[in-house]
Amino acid sequence: MDQPSERKPLRADAARNVDKIITAARQCFREQGPEVPLQAIAATAGVGPATLFRNFSDKEQLVLAALSRQLRLHVDPVAEDALAGMDAAVGLIHIIDAVMQVASEDANLLGAVAGRRGLLIGITGGLIDSIETLLERGQGQGSLRRDITIEDMIRLVAMLIGAVDTMEPGSRAWERPVALIEDAIRTERSGRPLPAQSDIPGLTFGQAVS
Repeated sequence: MDQPSERKPLRADAARNVDKIITAARQCFREQGPEVPLQAIAATAGVGPATLFRNFSDKEQLVLAALSRQLRLHVDPVAEDALAGMDAAVGLIHIIDAVMQVASEDANLLGAVAGRRGLLIGITGGLIDSIETLLERGQGQGSLRRDITIEDMIRLVAMLIGAVDTMEPGSRAWERPVALIEDAIRTERSGRPLPAQSDIPGLTFGQAVS
């Protein structure tokens, strides 16, 4: 499957159609859930199904393009600032914050590719490089634990993204688990209080068992 970055430059009208389709996809996934049919996305975008399938052969390719755009818009600038900053640990957490904000706002997009590891490689490669650079830099600065590896960081970020399923989409409930991860990877805990706890949708605790 071609990655969005590998495509040839599009004509202006074709590029506009792609942008409309991706925008409509985000709207439809957000409003109708991860099982929304491609025909509904085409209708929302104001294009015919043939136009959609000419640009995206299947739902996975469309989801990848939508996620890629969100990361490019909302995470890549944060990563650039983090790499240019002096405090690598702070920059690393800023990147994780940005990733989690995208994951929360586009939870249904993520739900449409749950479990498909290979699909996400194309949109995470550059991000992983940035995280690895900041991890090594932070370890050299003494602010991040030296026994943490990039494999650990990838798994920790994956765990955080997976936790979005336990949160209200679009909420900032992710701030608390990110703070816990930050305490785990730093050489010293900040001592600041954790962000407020949030409910897990659909679950209640402490009920009497009859």
